[in-house]
Amino acid sequence: MSRIHKRSSEDAFWVHCVLILACFFVCFPLVFACVKATQTMAVVISPSLVPGTQLWTNIKAVWNDYHLGMYMRNSFFITFWVTGGKIILSLLAANALVFYDFKGKKLVFGFIIVTLMLPTEILILGLFEVVSNKPAPTVAKLLVWMFNPKEFFLAPTKYGFGLGNSRLSVILPFLASATGVFLFRQHFLTIPRSLADSARIDGVNSMQFLIHILTPLSLNTIGALTVIQFVYVWDQYIWPRVVIRQNAHQVIQVGLSGITSAGDSILWNQVMTGAILAMIPPLLVFIVLYKAFMNGYALSTNK
Repeated sequence: MSRIHKRSSEDAFWVHCVLILACFFVCFPLVFACVKATQTMAVVISPSLVPGTQLWTNIKAVWNDYHLGMYMRNSFFITFWVTGGKIILSLLAANALVFYDFKGKKLVFGFIIVTLMLPTEILILGLFEVVSNKPAPTVAKLLVWMFNPKEFFLAPTKYGFGLGNSRLSVILPFLASATGVFLFRQHFLTIPRSLADSARIDGVNSMQFLIHILTPLSLNTIGALTVIQFVYVWDQYIWPRVVIRQNAHQVIQVGLSGITSAGDSILWNQVMTGAILAMIPPLLVFIVLYKAFMNGYALSTNK
């Protein structure tokens, strides 16, 4: 018995050694960036990992000289509306897919899941034309184009929304979320159908059932989707870089790239400072919604 206990203790020791080593490799880049953000340019290019005293100076430099505050406000505005829109539309879609009976329901859900396999990079050219092209001058011309199969399918981007170079051009194309629909659908499937039937008998309509019954039961899933989509939208780079041309509307990730392209030499202490500042909002969201994220991502119900 003592031999078995000794062997289990040795196994636990090596497991902890491996976990500590893994944590070190995962956390080292963050620690490295935090230390370099406090150093001067003369020290930052050296292998020194001794914290410096220039953190506040570096923060003021990236905040004022590179307008990092403006980029972060733009990103927060875009992320807030995109995340909120994704949650609302996903709730509505999942509610229809679970609690409504209509022909082709499984086919519709299949098409939604297929969109998960299409990254933005593949759709970026067509999406740019749809967002940037001018809208139809009259409703009549729009209807003629829509109900002409040849023109509609051969020139699907003839008319657009005329939203190029604006924050709306980043918000509108990403309001729908296949991930959100999937998460809410899987969660709603765990809710007894008899609950919906009882609500109908009591005179509760569909929207009241969604708002007053399904939504409180889905707080964990909402928290999980909020974290996932907040981080996803906050980290967007390619699409804002393509569709937005004015710095006044640009997002934080594109703004960070401006620090590395300014001047002949790269001020790595300021680059690290900007990266640390840009990481704070999604980190705070994750900390606040950590419990809901862990429960909701596992598709569990509220406890």
